[in-house]
Amino acid sequence: MSARILVLPGDGIGPEIVAEALKVLEALNREAGVALEVERSPIGGAAFDAHGVPLPEETLERARACDAILLGAVGGPKWDALERDSRPERGLLSLRSELGVFANFRPAIAYPQLADTSTLKPEVVQGLDVLIVRELTGGIYFGQPRGIRERRDGRREGFNTLAYDEDEIERVCRVAFEAARRRGGRVCSVDKANVLETSELWREIATRVAARYDDVELSHMYVDNAAMQLVRAPKQFDVIVTSNMFGDILSDLASMLTGSIGMLPSASLDAFGKGLYEPIHGAAPDIAGRGVANPLATILSTAMMLRYSLDAPELANRVERSVGQVLDDGLRTPDIESPGTTLVGTREMGDAVVAAL
Repeated sequence: MSARILVLPGDGIGPEIVAEALKVLEALNREAGVALEVERSPIGGAAFDAHGVPLPEETLERARACDAILLGAVGGPKWDALERDSRPERGLLSLRSELGVFANFRPAIAYPQLADTSTLKPEVVQGLDVLIVRELTGGIYFGQPRGIRERRDGRREGFNTLAYDEDEIERVCRVAFEAARRRGGRVCSVDKANVLETSELWREIATRVAARYDDVELSHMYVDNAAMQLVRAPKQFDVIVTSNMFGDILSDLASMLTGSIGMLPSASLDAFGKGLYEPIHGAAPDIAGRGVANPLATILSTAMMLRYSLDAPELANRVERSVGQVLDDGLRTPDIESPGTTLVGTREMGDAVVAAL
């Protein structure tokens, strides 16, 4: 197998965690006959500092030409005073939009070794395996018009547009139903149809798609109830499909069920399986450079890349088993430390995964 991978380290802890994921890919290059050509480009704050924009044209062109993209994280208070279009997060949003990666897979899996690090009772989270499918290139994050304006009475107001067309809804629902077929056969569509017209359409289209999947059970749930149910009885869910903003919030909430946001990978896929892979956590500038960041979500993101974009599920399984082995061995970064475990840093955790491979 050969492939061209674009690496976007980004900001904050991004370069540190990406370095550990690359160790894993390099080990597969050496030991599994994999030929991965790796390129690096800037994005986010690092790109603004070097090029004056958060997504340089060269980075975008390389992203279009490669087979898959591995991203660290973007953002930080250093760039908060910039104009909105120059901020690091705009580079990431633009990249997602330009690549058309509309289906965001965010698995929330509770490793049995980490059950005691969750804020919920172990019996509530043990065995948890939920997949959140988040629509990623539409909705309120991209809707126009948007901005801040002054009203006739002299007061300023901010405004954003929430809009989805039926094609955007249908394609992400199809992805969710296909995923459910490979899992537990259940999809919960999350919306706010009692107050939002956008959600009324979302619910209608989800129901229409469900009619083509008689082997998959569809349910609907309002987003506020879904948030409550995720902390009350999370194992009732198999696949959750929802809009951009709702998915952003619910997947971060679900991350804490697993013990740490540092454990959750993600895959953002286009219609042809090309993907952008990244941990769901942010750049964490407060711990950048200290060597304490958890690289496991990024390493698990490379496993998703092997599975979904590079058609190498056996290698993906190896990486995931290696992460499990490291946890079995009791190694922990500070975010998942518990009594009786061994505290290690970012590099040590990456080295341990490579050794387990």
